[in-house]
Order: sequence, then C-alpha cells, then structure tokens
Amino acid sequence: MSAWLPTAPCTPQACVETSPALTARAVPRAVLRLTGVVLLLLAGIVLSPIGARIPASLIRRWCRWIVRAAGVQVRITGAAAPTGGLLLVANHISWLDIPLLAAVRPARMLAKTEVRRWPVAGPLAARGGALFIDRDRLRALPDTVARIAGALREGAAVAAFPEGSTWCGRAQGTFRRAVFQAALDAGVPVQPVRIGYRLTGGAATTAPAFVGDDTLLASLWRVATARGLVAEVEVRDAIPPGSRPDRRALARSAQPQETAAPAWTHTVLVA
Repeated sequence: MSAWLPTAPCTPQACVETSPALTARAVPRAVLRLTGVVLLLLAGIVLSPIGARIPASLIRRWCRWIVRAAGVQVRITGAAAPTGGLLLVANHISWLDIPLLAAVRPARMLAKTEVRRWPVAGPLAARGGALFIDRDRLRALPDTVARIAGALREGAAVAAFPEGSTWCGRAQGTFRRAVFQAALDAGVPVQPVRIGYRLTGGAATTAPAFVGDDTLLASLWRVATARGLVAEVEVRDAIPPGSRPDRRALARSAQPQETAAPAWTHTVLVA
C-alpha cells in the first residue's frame, strides 16, 4: 500500500465492541439474517440488466431491506436529495454505509478496485456502474476525477467516502479534497450525509465498524449476531454549485463537525 494513502488508527481489537456470549437462539437468527442479505443481493444481480428501468423509489426500498435483513433498524432524517448530477459524500464506518447511502439516493459508488473480488457484492457493484479506483496509483487520480466529473455532467449521482478509510465511529477522518474537484468541474451540488450507529436504548456503538485488519466475514457475523442496532442517517442541506471558491472550502463545508454514533470499509479518494 502506498505511503500517501490515508489510514485510520482504528482496529477491531481496540475499537470494535463485541457481542456478549451468544445464546442458543442467536446463531440460527444470525444465519437467517445473513441468508436474507445474500438473497437480496442475488436478486439485485439478477435484476441489474434492467436497472435503468427500475424506479428509484424501489431501489431505495431495496437498499433499506438489505440493512433491515441484517437486523439493523434504519432512521433517515433531513431533506430529500436533489435530482440531476449530484455528489453524495459521507463519513465511512461500515459496509452498511453503502446501502444506506443508496437509500438516500441511488448512485454510482466510488469503490476501491479490491471490491471487484468480493463475493456477490463485487459483481453487483460492477453491474451497478461503480467507478473503481486503484488507490495504489497516485498518477491515476486525475483520470479518476475526470471520470467522476463526466458521470456527474451526465446527470448521475456519485457516492463517495472522502475520508479515504473507514473509522470506528468514535473518531473520524478528514475529508480529502480530490473528489470535490469533480463536483466543481461538473458544476453540480454536493450532498453531505452523516452516518452513525446506536443501540435501541440510545447508546453509541462501534459493533458495525469494519476497520483495520477486520475481515468482511467477521464484520458480517458481528452485525448479524448483534441485537438492537440502529443506523442513523442524517441528510444535510445540499451545497449549491459555485457557493464555495475551491475544493478545500467545499470539502471543509461537507465535513461532518460531529460524527453520529459509531460504524464500515470502502475506501475512496484522497487529495
């Protein structure tokens, strides 16, 4: 991995809360949850060839169903995302963040190239028009920004996690600037979204976090065996095009000043 890539100090051992000892009912419940998630993802792969004809409202519901199938309640607050070209940006805690962003507005996801190799989710991301980036090649960054700007000019929404790495939720990273240059070049608004995870009682939790050397399977199992998880998604006011002088100011305006409670991995662009 290149030295210029951003990294978070969060690790599963130091930051991630584990569930108490599993009961006899917890394992079969978790298996059912994971089965539901996989079936929904497979349905998405089957229907992806006609994705352009599926109403956005149905795609948003399908994304919420994925999160609900994992046993996580979903609360989305704030204004509706505008239509047309739009850059969606959010803090990054968990793999759950991806369907949660798509539940706000279906978008082309900006994803690291490694995601292509993920079972089920990789093919789904590719068929869904994900923009894959090679984070180890700094010289490829201008071309990536140009491709994002092109998609935005065509009226697509693009979703990105500008921290460049996942964090546990108790801490957060700084929004890197490169992806915001694409919004400036395309002249489209930026939609900041804040994602956090809590328990039904209100306490923040890091259980859904996907950080450090954590494996996707371990994170999936941790979420599926947890009880009372709630995903909170706050859709903030969109930042109009031309309202900020440069990408630094735009990134600063979109950066959450306060991260909601803890949560995923899908590292993206750096400046």
